[in-house]
Amino acid sequence: MTRRAWTLVLLNVVIPGSAQVLAGSRRLGRWGLASTLVFWAVALVTVALALFWRTPLFDVATSVVALTAVQIFLVYYAVLWLVLTLDTLRLIRIIRTAPSARGLLAGVMVLLLVATVGPAAWGAYLSGVQHGLLNSLFTSQQAAAAPVDGRYNILLLGGDAGSDRTGLRPDSISVASIDAETGATTIVGIPRNLYNAPFSKGSPLYGAYPDGYTCGDDCLVSYLYTYGEEHPDLYPDAEAKGSNPGVEAMRDAVEGVTGLTLQYYVLIDMQGFVDLIDALGGITVDNTEGRLPINGGVDANGQPTNVDGWIEPGVQKLDGYHALWYARARHGSDDYHRMARQREVQQALLTQFQPATVLTKFQSVASAGAQTVDTDIPQGALTAFVELALKAKDQQVTDLEIVPPTYSNVYPDYTVIHADVAAATAVAPAG
Repeated sequence: MTRRAWTLVLLNVVIPGSAQVLAGSRRLGRWGLASTLVFWAVALVTVALALFWRTPLFDVATSVVALTAVQIFLVYYAVLWLVLTLDTLRLIRIIRTAPSARGLLAGVMVLLLVATVGPAAWGAYLSGVQHGLLNSLFTSQQAAAAPVDGRYNILLLGGDAGSDRTGLRPDSISVASIDAETGATTIVGIPRNLYNAPFSKGSPLYGAYPDGYTCGDDCLVSYLYTYGEEHPDLYPDAEAKGSNPGVEAMRDAVEGVTGLTLQYYVLIDMQGFVDLIDALGGITVDNTEGRLPINGGVDANGQPTNVDGWIEPGVQKLDGYHALWYARARHGSDDYHRMARQREVQQALLTQFQPATVLTKFQSVASAGAQTVDTDIPQGALTAFVELALKAKDQQVTDLEIVPPTYSNVYPDYTVIHADVAAATAVAPAG
């Protein structure tokens, strides 16, 4: 009876359902065997796709319908394995085995239950989390936009709606220009205190500002987000397209500044940014500027005072709170050094996190991402962007900063800026 018990346990592990065919309900056993064969076939196809052609897997991971099917599939197998394992425990008649083997048999059955049902249940749970993330973050149902001149150009805004300011103003403004074939990425940085942002004749802002956004000190490019929110009639269709008037005003301005066509935007709430980096386990940066103060102000001599702490020079592993202050610290620095630090943080997020890291912390990453990020990227474009992101990880990210002394922020020459942006984002010839 002891040898019989171990044989049934082994069969239940290797070929679920076979124990029932030999010693129990043959109907249940045949159902279990058929389901096992289907599961093996799906598993083999999945492994083959992961090794040789990942696009269908990305399609599944970015489709609400497909994720629902995966979740049902995994829940079904979790329940089936639970039923088969418990039935096998009944079939081995543990009370009739050798006393010395009973505890070991029971322990092995529990471990096997965890080893089989656990991963299936965990996979079903992750599918549900991904399903929720797609529905909450990528709400747009529009068709994916085509690349322009071989590139996807995405407006990146870092929003900071602090208690000391009216509404949200993007402290970080940049464009990620991505080669649609290779994933090669160039980030174009735009200072928030840039003047005279031009608008094309097709922009709703062109009528009020045909000569550019010129109205004195209140016409910095970063103020256009608030301007758009205060004039929603300029962009009446923004909400229906998954955007908002503030973003659309910024999009028109940045298109005018860079000469690029921007297909999508991503707005990151800087406070929620803390949770996202914490969820990913922190980032590593190289602080070459010297000590950077956290919070506080400046005294009559321009020195930091009443600070809450410091970010020290050199290579630092930063949690979300310190990464936020590394990106936003102003005292003892200027806007242009701050832009460089923000770009460093962006590149760290792009290059330092491996898929395994994201997977092991997926629930917290998904929760932080849903609360931190707002975008009009449609679900239909996600597969292409996931593939591009994986390609981009293997390449050096280049950047072009439209900042002094190379470019004047007060009297910018947009003809020169357009030419330099075009050169920096030109698609490399094939071969």
